Order: sequence, then C-alpha cells, then structure tokens
Amino acid sequence: MLKFDVNPEAIQSRKSCWQDLSSFRTPAGFRGRPAWFVQLWWLVQSTLFAASPQFMFGWRRWLLRLFGAKVGVGVLVRPSVRTTYPWKVRLDDYCWIGDEVELYSLGEIHVGEHAVVSQRSYLCTGSHRHDLPGFDITAAPIVIGAQAWVGTDVFVAPGTTIGEGAVVGARSSVFHDLPAEMICKGSPAKPYRARSKAAM
Repeated sequence: MLKFDVNPEAIQSRKSCWQDLSSFRTPAGFRGRPAWFVQLWWLVQSTLFAASPQFMFGWRRWLLRLFGAKVGVGVLVRPSVRTTYPWKVRLDDYCWIGDEVELYSLGEIHVGEHAVVSQRSYLCTGSHRHDLPGFDITAAPIVIGAQAWVGTDVFVAPGTTIGEGAVVGARSSVFHDLPAEMICKGSPAKPYRARSKAAM
C-alpha cells in the first residue's frame, strides 16, 4: 500500500490561498429587489407556478409579469421552468421555454421572438471570481437571438450571445458567442454548417 506524508498545516495554508468563503458578501443591490421580494417569488414559483396545469400558459405569463419579467404575447413557459430573478428576464413574442429549463438570471436574460430553449437547458448568467479569496459573485447577460433553437440539455455560460436563427445541438456547452444562422454543436460549441431556411 502506498503511503503519503500529510501535513495538515501545509494543506490549510494552500487552501487559504484559493478561497475563503467566510469573507463572501453579496454586493448591495445585486439581486435587484429586496430580500423579502426574492423569497416571495421563490415561494410563488414553487407553489402557484410549478403546480399549475401544463395548459395554463397565460397564468404563468401573468405571474412572471407580476414579478417584473418582460413577457411578450404567445410565450409558452412550462410549469417546471425555474427562474431565479424574473425581473431580469425578457421573453419576446412566441418564444418557448421547455420543461426543467433553468433561467439562472443573476444577470439579464433575453430570449428573442420565436426562439426555443429546449428541456433541461441551463442559462447561467452568474459566476464567481476564482482569483479572489472572497469568491466574489459576478453576473453577465445572456442573449438568445430571434428564431434560434437551443437544444436539449445545453449549458449557456455568462456573457454569451447565440445569434439569430442559430441552432445549438443537444448537450452542447456554449462558452463563447455563436454566429447567426449557423448550426452549432459540441463542448465548447462551434459552428459547423449553415442553417437552411424553411420554405414559407
């Protein structure tokens, strides 16, 4: 059996150089609403929103608007969708947000008209500064262009834009902007061919 000498003091010294979570603080105004309002939304989301029947799209649009989201006409949001801060979300006309999609809206999220975000995708606008011991929280916006399609189980990183009419293949990871009208896939996702326009 291999044996290793372990020096607890050395390990603790190295750890203190990486992150010290006891010094973490959420910046003032970061959430965009008071803490009580955030908690109220989370309560509403886990009850009135999540328990609503599938067909009650108008009810869920109303709840999102009530809590500050900008929601266009004909938007379809499934009851299992989770939105951290709806007041930082804009859903343009006739876009679809599928089952179990996570809108981690620490920063702004904008989904364009007629765009689709498929089931179990994760739009992540938040991160942390790994180079600072306080593990400072950060946020950067995500934009999904009009008529784009984000496939199943796609991760979209903070600060990225998916171009108009682009397609992102299932289980891809988007860490950089993707061009308009291209089919993209992989981790990291990259464009590999142009998208054909449907005949009208």
